[in-house]
Amino acid sequence: MFFIRTAAAADAARVREVLVASWRHTCVPIHGAEMVEPVIARWHMLDAVKANIAARHGEMLVADDGEQIGGMAFAVMSDDRESVQLKQLCVHPQHLRNGLGRELFAEIESCFPGAERLELEVDRKNGAAIAFYGAHGLEIVGEVKRCGGDSDIAAFIMSKQLSA
Repeated sequence: MFFIRTAAAADAARVREVLVASWRHTCVPIHGAEMVEPVIARWHMLDAVKANIAARHGEMLVADDGEQIGGMAFAVMSDDRESVQLKQLCVHPQHLRNGLGRELFAEIESCFPGAERLELEVDRKNGAAIAFYGAHGLEIVGEVKRCGGDSDIAAFIMSKQLSA
């Protein structure tokens, strides 16, 4: 059984393993390794994971069963303090379809009291993720040509009003 908790610095390497495995499982079939591997190298290097864990206005959660981390979620409060940006929500491929994504999403939503909306970018070609977020109340409100600002992956912007 997995429990959702705040990530600690000691979790960084295991969180990175989840990110890399998830991205390879999901994105390589869509975009090919030649596009995905450079993004993994930039976005999921150990120092980047450590920085996200320590982010001042951020929260990283992990699904931990005491032996392994099965998933993670990372979000940050916007500078205007009105919105939360969900930057990452990944479940290790071995643990897909068992509710970890749903549990992580529900918990990350509750980590930023006072925020008015939750926003994220999602790969336009990742139908499963778009459907997941849609089932959790997010709607497509726009798009960007470069997901994360520095990739060649086009993305939808999805948004959801949060209860105050």
